[in-house]
Amino acid sequence: MTKVAIVILNWNGEKLLKEFIPTVVKNSHSVNFKIYVADNASTDNSVSYLENKHPEIEIIKLDKNYGFTGGYNRALKQIESKYYILLNSDVAPANNWLEPLVLEMETHDNIAVCVPKIKSYKEPKYFEYAGAAGGHIDKYGFPFCEGRIFNKIEEDTGQYNTSKNIFWASGAALMTRANIFHEVGGLDEDFFAHMEEIDLCWRLKNRGWKVKYIAESEVYHLGGATLDYSDPRKVYLNFRNNLFLLTKNLPRNKWLFKLIERMIIDGIAAMKFLASLEIKNFWSVLKAHLSFYKHLPLFYKKRRKNLKYTTQNKHPEIYQHSIVFQFFFRGIRKYSDLRHKI
Repeated sequence: MTKVAIVILNWNGEKLLKEFIPTVVKNSHSVNFKIYVADNASTDNSVSYLENKHPEIEIIKLDKNYGFTGGYNRALKQIESKYYILLNSDVAPANNWLEPLVLEMETHDNIAVCVPKIKSYKEPKYFEYAGAAGGHIDKYGFPFCEGRIFNKIEEDTGQYNTSKNIFWASGAALMTRANIFHEVGGLDEDFFAHMEEIDLCWRLKNRGWKVKYIAESEVYHLGGATLDYSDPRKVYLNFRNNLFLLTKNLPRNKWLFKLIERMIIDGIAAMKFLASLEIKNFWSVLKAHLSFYKHLPLFYKKRRKNLKYTTQNKHPEIYQHSIVFQFFFRGIRKYSDLRHKI
């Protein structure tokens, strides 16, 4: 059995594969690994390119586009490995990126997920939006990273060069134990895309597992290859999926109160979009809430199931203040400037 399966999900990404696969192949070594590409029924020449240029890569051909969550769930069920690395098709790993991740997992058996430092492919001096130096959420469920708060991204000057426990790991380059991934049910396909990795990490942490950022490992992420960060579709998914996230994972004594608080905050955000004449984003927030109400019975069932397996409710990696207040009212733009760090 392969120790590490590097699994890249693809859908009509021939251009990205040509640009990034050679770097993945070149910089992945010194570990018993195999590279897989899970193809979501592409209609371009992605598969033929891989078959002709990279016969060392195993291709898993899916019968249709199952999205990020469904594609990975179906592909990983077909792969026997001790560890999985979910790697975006627009990620270029640095040299020797694998060894620190594997060493951490092999050394500490209480870690379910770890993630490398994620920097910008276009501007390598800077962190990248999708993961930076490890993710957290605030007390209202808003995600942010060490190295990135909302849309403000820091330059990497070595300020986050210490590996540490985090709340969530970016799905752009996420390493997980294969048996644990399947044990908790994999990625939630009702998310389709966005925040599904936060949900996975939260479920794991509720079961007593740890998630860790490994500073010694680096990858470079292009980002925005699927949806631009300001795209109304992305706004819709982020607002909707955040409500899904809270409903599934908050403890009994916090869920309803936090949900009401989030309704108020999201209403303010919608009004801000309207005042700024961002009409499409305004409608995205409203549609996100309508979809949440529609799916609430389903996610309440998931919540009840998750609570049966919950052994740990208190997570020090949750920021016990409002990142929204810190950003918009106090003008905080860097994680290192927060008064109450994690």
